[in-house]
Amino acid sequence: MPARIAYEAGMSNADDTPKTPPARSLGRKSISASLQPRALITPTPRLKGAFTARVITLFPQAFPGVLGESLTGKALQHGLWALEPIDLRPFGEGKHRNVDDTPAGGGAGMVLRPDVMGRAIDSAMAGTPGDWPLLYLSPRGKRFDQAMARDLATKPGLTMICGRFEGMDQRVIDHYGIQEVSLGDFVLTGGEIAAQAMLDAVVRLIPGVLGNEASTEEESFSEGLLEHPQYTRPARWRDLDIPEVLMSGHHGRIAEWRRAQAEEITRTRRPDLWHALTKGADDS
Repeated sequence: MPARIAYEAGMSNADDTPKTPPARSLGRKSISASLQPRALITPTPRLKGAFTARVITLFPQAFPGVLGESLTGKALQHGLWALEPIDLRPFGEGKHRNVDDTPAGGGAGMVLRPDVMGRAIDSAMAGTPGDWPLLYLSPRGKRFDQAMARDLATKPGLTMICGRFEGMDQRVIDHYGIQEVSLGDFVLTGGEIAAQAMLDAVVRLIPGVLGNEASTEEESFSEGLLEHPQYTRPARWRDLDIPEVLMSGHHGRIAEWRRAQAEEITRTRRPDLWHALTKGADDS
């Protein structure tokens, strides 16, 4: 069985030096299973129970990508979550490790083979608990939203399949009961960008990643509304002033203003969200 490429937090194939020293957390370190042996001592620990994302892709070198930067990158380096890209190519057929074939019934493009994908999925899901989601990034899937991100953040981890070409053999989806998820109503050349966007939305909800948990409670979609406008110094910029209420120091008035702004922005920009919010209020 081809070995999965395990991507250690904060490390890359080209550079195995840590970016910054990790925080000490001796009581929370653990050794987790991997199909490829890992060093017993690494500069980037994986904390016990850390959320783990496994991504089946033809382009494992695309990861961590932007996920290795800023707060998600620091959390990755400190072991708050782990990322394991799984190269699909080694699971391919024949001398050239073919992963796709022509569509049954004819048509343009190529389709990912079920035998190849099945082997990769079996490897990726080995040893995972029953509540470990298996997702396929597909434009025909359920649209990803903040509620889904919050739900996924409560799981021990997830496996994501990045589609390519004309997609994946339907028998694989049916056999494994895979959940198809879409980033939006548009088509990408592959699932890698969508996977990184979704993982960013999920990982930032993991406790300790952002540092300030209150920041996730007042942002867009947290209460079904888009976020209110934000301002900062200088108080006057190019003849434009910060709204007076925000400079008043009156927390009650500020909260009312922000709520009113969020409602107006949601009503005008996202009538679908506004309809769902007001319908829910009418039903309660």
